[in-house]
Amino acid sequence: MGAERNDSLDGGEPTDHRDSTARASRSDGSGRTRVAVDLNADLGEGAPDADAALYPLLTSANVACGFHAGDGATMRAACVAASAHSVTIGAHVSYLDREGFGRRDLDLAPNAVRDQVAAQLAGLAEVAAACGVGVRYVKAHGALYHRIVDDSAHAAALVQAMHEHDPTLCLLTVPGEAARLAVEANIGVVTEGFADRAYRSDGRLVGRAEPGAVITDPAAVAGRAVSLAIDGVVRTVDGAPVAVGARSICVHGDTPGATAITRAVRTALRDAGVCIAPFA
Repeated sequence: MGAERNDSLDGGEPTDHRDSTARASRSDGSGRTRVAVDLNADLGEGAPDADAALYPLLTSANVACGFHAGDGATMRAACVAASAHSVTIGAHVSYLDREGFGRRDLDLAPNAVRDQVAAQLAGLAEVAAACGVGVRYVKAHGALYHRIVDDSAHAAALVQAMHEHDPTLCLLTVPGEAARLAVEANIGVVTEGFADRAYRSDGRLVGRAEPGAVITDPAAVAGRAVSLAIDGVVRTVDGAPVAVGARSICVHGDTPGATAITRAVRTALRDAGVCIAPFA
């Protein structure tokens, strides 16, 4: 990683990722412990100016690997920027669906899913190595992200591709089949929550096509981030709390006003005494 570090990062050993529901803590140097949370965003998806403003605010970057967005040049730019700001790099893998931005649910054979994920992991790893950095985790994108919560075949395909490429990679996801199978394969799992997305009472996200699915008010998103980090819960569209237990909080880079939102989230977390630190 580069010499410059985000000013909120504390030292300490990486979190043990084998327990996908574990919440992390760090010492503040006085013998007290503080809740630790990672901030991640999806980058390299075609908005370079917006991305540039986000890197100093994040601890992890989910880099598009060319199958829903991005290409070799954007992957290289992402790796260089992440290194300059000591941001951990993850592979943001998807179905091969550039036309639908990876948000179309595709009925592919499991072997095809495995091969597509493997190709993306290899592509980003090659670019990252050329930039002198490494890829530390995987996060699925769009339709694949949601599919592997329930679809054991597609989940197993993703986990297999990860294990064959590099079994030390972590999987950033939500509880479900992919998380379960990853743990069985001895792959670290980190649970994430979404501060800028609305939740249903069953703990799943409100579909993007539904009204109110994306939250754009910086103060509202910041408040939800603090609740996720400290209490492990978030309010649903019905107003009731639902347990999430996130070790990493995602703020979408393509949400309108993403930079202001992410800055508000960082400020609120730090004011609440939360340590902002990468999970890998």
